[in-house]
Order: sequence, then structure tokens, then C-alpha cells
Amino acid sequence: MHETVTARAWAKAREWEQVRARQAAAARARAEAAAARSASEVRAASVAPVVLPAPRPAAVPAVDPDVVDGGQGLVLEDLTREQVLDWRTRAAHDRQAVFDHIDRYGERSARRLFTSAFVD
Repeated sequence: MHETVTARAWAKAREWEQVRARQAAAARARAEAAAARSASEVRAASVAPVVLPAPRPAAVPAVDPDVVDGGQGLVLEDLTREQVLDWRTRAAHDRQAVFDHIDRYGERSARRLFTSAFVD
């Protein structure tokens, strides 16, 4: 019985060691990604202008969701977790950010980035 308890304790210690190693690797990757952003991007992201939302036009032209922004649409898979959270934080504070995103990248992209309930 003592051997079983000792073996379980060692296995649990090894699991926690692996978890801490993965967390440290993820933290290093986030730090490297943050360092890769230029100072201008950081300034632009941290200082959001205070703008009252403008009324939306009644008729919005139809946009093909697959061909948006001249084929240079926002690729959500290329965004880091921090960038997605930044988009969502800006949208929570300023709903115009959602409208601007829809105008530039399309409603399909906005629903994937923010959630359908938020876009509705």
C-alpha cells in the first residue's frame, strides 16, 4: 500500500511539473508576441478615441462574406488571444467598433469574432 501511495504522489508531482512547464512556455510565447508588436500598435490599441456613434444608414450594400476588403480580410485564425480580447474589449466599450468591423470585414467575421448575440 505504501508503494502505491508513493507512486501516485510521484505521478501527481510529475503531472504538475508538466503543467507548470506548459504554462511557462505559453507565458513565454505571449511575451514574445507582445514584444513583436510595435510601439505604435500598442499606443493605438491602448488609447481609444472617444467618439459618439453615428447613425447607421438605412440600406447597407450586400457584401459577399468570402470576398471582403479586396481579398485582404481579417483572418481570425492569425489573431492571438490577446488581440481577440482587445477587439472584444473595445467593442464592449464602444459599440461603433462592431459596426465598423461589419462595414470593413463583413457580418460573418463580426459574428465569429464577437458572438452572434453581441452582433444582434
